[in-house]
This record gives sequence, C-alpha cells and structure tokens, in this order.
Amino acid sequence: MSTEVKMNYPETRKGEQVDNYHGIEVADYYRWLENPDSEETKSWVEAQNKVTFGFLEKISAREDIKQRLTKLWDYEKYGVPFHEGNRYFYFKNDGLQNQSVLYTLKNLEDTPTVLLDPNQLSEDGTVALSGISISDDGEYLAYGISIAGSDWQEWKVRNIETGEDLNDHLKWIKFSGASWTNDNKGFFYSRYDEPNEQTKLEDVNYYQKLYYHRIGTPQSEDTLIYQRSDEKEWGFNGSVTEDGLYLIISVWLGTDSKNLVFYQELTNDNSEVVELISEFKSNFGFIDNDESIFYFRTDLDAPTGRVIAIDIKEPESQNWREIIPQTQETLESVGIINNQFVAEYLKDARSQIKIFEFNGNLVREVELPGIGSVGGFNGKRTDTETFYVFTSFTTPGIIYRYNMVTGKSTVFREPKVDFNADNYETKQIFYKSKDGTQIPMFISHKKGIKLDGNNPTYLYAYGGFNISITPNFLVSNLVWMEMGGIYAVPNIRGGGEYGEEWHQAGIKDKKQNVFDDFIAAAEWLIDKGYTKSEKLAIAGGSNGGLLVGACMTQRPDLFGAALPAVGVLDMLRFHKFTIGWAWVPEYGSSENPEEFKTLYAYSPLHNLKPGTAYPATLITTADHDDRVVPAHSFKFAAALQAAHDGNAPVLIRIETKAGHGAGKPTAKIIEEVADKWGFLVKTLGIEEIRF
Repeated sequence: MSTEVKMNYPETRKGEQVDNYHGIEVADYYRWLENPDSEETKSWVEAQNKVTFGFLEKISAREDIKQRLTKLWDYEKYGVPFHEGNRYFYFKNDGLQNQSVLYTLKNLEDTPTVLLDPNQLSEDGTVALSGISISDDGEYLAYGISIAGSDWQEWKVRNIETGEDLNDHLKWIKFSGASWTNDNKGFFYSRYDEPNEQTKLEDVNYYQKLYYHRIGTPQSEDTLIYQRSDEKEWGFNGSVTEDGLYLIISVWLGTDSKNLVFYQELTNDNSEVVELISEFKSNFGFIDNDESIFYFRTDLDAPTGRVIAIDIKEPESQNWREIIPQTQETLESVGIINNQFVAEYLKDARSQIKIFEFNGNLVREVELPGIGSVGGFNGKRTDTETFYVFTSFTTPGIIYRYNMVTGKSTVFREPKVDFNADNYETKQIFYKSKDGTQIPMFISHKKGIKLDGNNPTYLYAYGGFNISITPNFLVSNLVWMEMGGIYAVPNIRGGGEYGEEWHQAGIKDKKQNVFDDFIAAAEWLIDKGYTKSEKLAIAGGSNGGLLVGACMTQRPDLFGAALPAVGVLDMLRFHKFTIGWAWVPEYGSSENPEEFKTLYAYSPLHNLKPGTAYPATLITTADHDDRVVPAHSFKFAAALQAAHDGNAPVLIRIETKAGHGAGKPTAKIIEEVADKWGFLVKTLGIEEIRF
C-alpha cells in the first residue's frame, strides 16, 4: 500500500448525548449531525468536502480516468420498448445526456418523436423522471418527477398527441406508481399527508393512503379509495386488471416481502374493498385474471416460488390450484403474453426464461445469448411479440424483439461501445462461507491475468431485502477492468438469488451470516492468488454500505480500502427517520431488548475501536438522501476519523443536490466514479494505468 502522510481532519465537536438501551448506556457523541440544516452541520459538510476534494484533486490519474469514463459512457443506450394503445414507447440516452429521454412512435420503422425529455426540466439534470404510466388508449402519459434525488415525487399528466401538459399536478407522493382505469379518465396512486416543509427529508412516513385522480380536476377533489387509520405502517399499491374489472390492492408492511391482497370491483360504483389475502403469511404477486380467477406468483409453501390460481367466488385456501409448481430455480416474476405465462427464473443468479401454457405445461425455454441478466418481456394478453434486454458484465444492454409464436429472437437495437468484449472473461465460482454454506461468486477481468496476488480487486455485494444481484454491464466496472482490476460479485445470503430461505438466512439475528459470507469471499480471493489485502477494496451501497461498514469494523486487517455508499451505519436509530421504520422486519429494532443486542453487536457506528488502523475509506453520501438519511454517513465519518490510528486516509464525499442514487445525472455519476477509482489508484498503490 502506498504510504500516506497522516491527514488533518476537520475538528468535529463531540457532544455529550448518552442513551440508555435496556440498561446499557450508549454514547451518541455526534447526534447533532442528524440535523442536516443546522449551520454547524453545513459548516462541517463544507469542511469535510474541502479536505476530501483537496486529497482527490492531487491524484494525477483522476483526470485520465474521468476522460476514459466519459469517452466510454458516450454510446447510445436503449430501454426496452413497450406498447400501449396504437403506439410504442421507449427510453433512449444519446450517450452523455444526464437523463434518458422518453420517445414514442406508431410503427417501429417510423422516426420516433420526443415525448418527454427530463433534461429540459432543470439546467443541471437533477430533476429526474421517477415513474410513468400510459393510459390504455395511448392518449395520456402520467409521469412522476423527483427533484435532487428525493423519494418525494410530483406527478403530472401529458397529452401524448400534442406533447402538452394538462393542469393536473399531484404532490406528496412516495413509493407509488399510477394505474389507469380502462376508461382512460383517471388513475389510482398512493400518497402521504403533506409533511412539514422544513423537515420533510428527515421526518418519518406513516399512514399512506390510496386515491383515485380524475384528470382535469384538482388533487383536493381526488377520491380516497382506501386507508387504515389503525395501521400507520401499511402502504398500498393499487393496480387495475388488464380487463378493467378489478382494482387490486397489494398491502405492504415495510420492506417485508409478505403482503396482503385486497380487491374492489370497478364495474360497481358501490362495491366494497374485499380482503382476499388478509394475513401477512407470504408474498403474493398478482399476475393477471380470467374474470373471477386470479393468478399469483407466491412463495407460500414454496420458498423459490410457484404460480397458483384463486377463484374469488370460492376464495378459501383449500380451493386454490397450483398451476406452475416450485423448482430448484428461483421464480422471480411472471407475466402473461400471447395467452401464455412468461416466467423469469434465476439459476445461480443468472436469468432463465420459460414459457408455459395456462394449464402449466412447458412450451419452451427461451434461448438466451449467454450467461447474464434479462429484463422486459412486458405486454398484453393478446400480444404476439414482446421485447427484452440482455446484459452481462461485458455485454452492454442488447434489445431483442421476441416472437411469442415462433420463439425466435432478433436484435432490435445493439449499442456500440468502444471496447472489445473478447478481451475479457467472466467466470462463476463457488466458495464456502464460515458455516460451510456454498456461495456463488462472479469474477470478471481481462484475459490472461496472473494469479500472483498483486491484482487490484473490487469486491462488491449487497446481501439484503430479498434483492438479487445479477450480471450487469456498467461502464465504471469496465474501466476498472481496463485498469487491470478484478471485479468480483458474491451472491451472499440476505438476497433473493435462491428464494425466501436464502433471504431469511441473512436477516435479524442471522445478519452476521451476510458479513461472514462477504469476508469469506475476500479470503477466498486472497487464498487463490487473485489479490492480497493491500490490493483489495470492498464496496456496497445502502444496505451494501452497511455490509462494508460492518466488515471493515470486524476485520480492518483484511482490506486495503473500503467504499461504503449511502450506507445504513447507525443500527440503533435508523428507524427514526423517513422510511427507516420499514426496515425493522429486515434488521429488527433497538427498542426490542433481544434485537438490540444483535444490532449493537455489529452496528458499524458503535463498533469502531479507538487506536485501530482502519483501511483507506471513502464514504459517499448526498445531502438530499431521504431514503438513508446522510446522518448515518456523517456520524460514521466523524467517529471513524476520531478512532482511526493509521496513515490511510478516511474521507467523506458529500454530493450536493443529490439523493439515494435513483435519477442521479450522468455528469455527477462520472465525477463520482472518477473520484472512487482515483482514490483506489492512490490507496491501493496502482502504479500504472494504461487504457
């Protein structure tokens, strides 16, 4: 590792806050940093950024990296086309546009026209499109926008033919899409009560309500469809069935994958909301219906997922029918196109697509171009074509047009990126974790590397909330590999790669499994000669930021660098801000005596030990993050700088006018990646860079 002169960090005032948790006194010296709007916090942010950027700007390789990132990033990126009414729609980014643009056309051979360009909504690209919904007749676009990365959304309506916005303007929407009624007169959406303007980025979010908005009317006249004043934590996703007969209400409780399902008949103005699934037992994902027959993807008695049919005329569970049984592969999602089920599976974290008849008989498995990830396969019941995107660690997203009748895929759009994929390779290996569990890991790098322990390695994972990390093409990772780096992704427990049991093995009192899996991946890479501790960087974002924080505090000797991004780092107070309470099903709560013990044992903020040499650390967060509030990163940075007894830099990079990551403009992404790779060049001692 390169030698560093001991850094001079900004002075951080140490408060006197001490809390009593079930008889244990816990100091919280930097509680004052929880207020992002205080003058003291703002001064601290400014001082920290000054030190961080002062360090980064001296790294000579940083500008070369930024130029290479910019050059490679400059290619056309296409979204998956979809069809509504008599039109096609798709997103496209010309290359370096801060936000992708929504286009529409009536025939695929026509010249597309711009329907919505989010780059026109702000000068610096910090207003992003956060959701869209097209009316069934293709006449109206409902769209949500997010400002500076906030989870708060505002929704508007645009006439697709004229490109003009109507007067409709809906506010205080969060964690919601929009679903149109078949008469194209309005849509369902969910919102919260208007928050305190001063503290809206920190305050907790409770009592979501489901509304119907009729276009051309003010939000104040929207119809309240469903609320539960006795259940402050319940949230509601309303969606209209394709036949327009029913409103399906999926009831969520925090981030727990278990949900309830209610429905309401839309053909009868006086119909009540009916509780179909009324206990939080399992996950029930509504697929579609044949009149009174409702199809669901569920993990009830099937941890890797299956498809069942429920007749709402005979809704008792003994009358439920299994259509597609559980398999070893994990059933991720199901849709209906060409009156067939299109099922996406994960086999060892790689995509498989299988098509079934309504009786559950297999029609075919879709032949994919290789080992990778697939998205798309959207459409209507009677469509005979659909589109999908295929991507891998070294394959930019190729869009395919798929014929549901013949089973033939043809390339619709193929991006041209200035690199040769044949120079790189990806392999999947399996290694044993601390308790003997087999964990898969993807390893990507240039062909011909030597296993001499000297390769700079970027180890990235997530490990939570039933989220699967699958092969994905990112220019940032390609540039890392061009620099001679190895990119390694273990599919650790807590994710959804192997179904609900894999997820459950990494939550609450089993969370240590997740950290053990990640540490074992690092040890395997070192043991097999890929790298050594001094050349090994670990990274993750959000729940993955927690992963990095926990592992660097448990094993500071094992890593050369750590990059926790927008991380959950104070495990005793995360539930007190915005939507943090919703993570209690995943993590537990410090208000529960037993769960407190578990959380306190690994909480990164509370496990920093004074006088310890920690790895070089670059914490990244954003001043407008209202998902994982920046207080987590602020407090961790202050405590880490106070505890650290080494020469490796421990820095925090605080982005302004940005949030948790969604909708971040291209320019800001490139800047941040150049800073991260520059930091690793310096701290891992990467001596020469050749592009």
